[in-house]
Amino acid sequence: MRMSGRTTHSTRTTRTTRATRTTIALCAVATLSLTAAACGSDDGGGGGGGNGGAEKIKETVKLPDLKGENLQVAAVWTGAEQKLFGKVLAEFEKRTGAKVEFVPTGDNVATYIGSKIEGGKPPDVAMLPQVGVLQQFADKGWVKPLSPATKKELGKNFSKGWQDLGSHKGKQYGVYYKAANKSLIWYSTKAFTDAGVGEAKTWKDFLSTAQTLADSGVEPVSVGGADGWVLTDWFENIYLSQAGPEKYDQLAKHEIKWTDPSVKKALTTLGQLFGKKQLLVGGSQGALQTEFPKSVTQTFADPSAPGAGMVFEADFVGVNITSDTKSKIGKDAKVFPFPSVDGEPPVVTGGDAAVALKDSKAAQAMLTYLASPDAAAVWAKEGSFVSPNKNLDLSFYPNSVQREIARALVGAGDDFRFDMSDQAPAAFGGTKGEGEWKALQDFLTDPKDVAGAQSALEAAAAKAYK
Repeated sequence: MRMSGRTTHSTRTTRTTRATRTTIALCAVATLSLTAAACGSDDGGGGGGGNGGAEKIKETVKLPDLKGENLQVAAVWTGAEQKLFGKVLAEFEKRTGAKVEFVPTGDNVATYIGSKIEGGKPPDVAMLPQVGVLQQFADKGWVKPLSPATKKELGKNFSKGWQDLGSHKGKQYGVYYKAANKSLIWYSTKAFTDAGVGEAKTWKDFLSTAQTLADSGVEPVSVGGADGWVLTDWFENIYLSQAGPEKYDQLAKHEIKWTDPSVKKALTTLGQLFGKKQLLVGGSQGALQTEFPKSVTQTFADPSAPGAGMVFEADFVGVNITSDTKSKIGKDAKVFPFPSVDGEPPVVTGGDAAVALKDSKAAQAMLTYLASPDAAAVWAKEGSFVSPNKNLDLSFYPNSVQREIARALVGAGDDFRFDMSDQAPAAFGGTKGEGEWKALQDFLTDPKDVAGAQSALEAAAAKAYK
């Protein structure tokens, strides 16, 4: 979901100021290839098929005997994602003899986990979609450093950038099991064909395509505005492309204020979409009442009568299309990269880091397992999943669409930009009804009030970053 929290998210070292043009180009090419592959794919377009090219998962890491042990693993995932992750946990149970219970956290992961810790009953392992939360928990001593065995497995399978995202003040805490490409526009092939439009490469083209779709009788863009994290992803893609990676890094760390002219420019650009009610399904009020899953299903539920022309979000949109609609990825639903906005096409990533909340053999064994190609392969075979694990054989992905996304992610090495809101303290970037989520929802209501949005964003950021 956000990578779920998607998706997406230590930033001190991976949010480097090195140019990311090579990475951006690589990912853009890969996602363009994604569409091409989907158009003529003969190996299936969706997820959930369990038909990956590699038939058997090899046991590359030795896990301890944990018979009689019970452990809880908490994550934000629901629905199809929870079901697929359940297969990963079931394999762990099979190999160790432990009994594993999945615990849903709800969107406010930090609040849920914090309350459990303070109540003396934390889960053994939690999947944290926000770097800022991992760092806050580490400062409080709530998360446990990785064991030598887990660190060894992590070092073998992940680039330094992904290792750094899970570290804080020189200690390694997190394992990024699941990642996301949060710079994708998914579209209805019927809506596009009927309107006579194609994939947009620039923001100007995107707005023109949306208007043409509206003129053809199809509501153009489905926005899940009831989930504030969706709106942060819209802003981040525009900001990264328009302001560039160095400004993006500075704003992510609150080294520049949200009243900066670059933020004004990005919000003004976003307002070109949000400010035209005919371009949004149900207008701004309709978008505010639409949760992310519905933004997908109302677009693709009936491929013969699309409820919208386009929906923006990460590769995990595929889970909702496959599980909750009649559309087929590659036939009825296709995808193209987020358009460039006065600069390079943006590539924003997200991810979920597994951390141990109990200093136990079972918790560390789970982290070692999640750091291995073995655990990644279980979900990869089922589809709608991308792993930053560089030693996962790409043949485990069930189709060429997902292999291209994974190849681009792993090929990016250390040079990538992580979801900005997920780098922030949770009070600003990850709490329902507060901070950035609330300010951008208010902006969706009144896109003309750019100054008011900037003021609200800066006030919330200044308080949260203290």
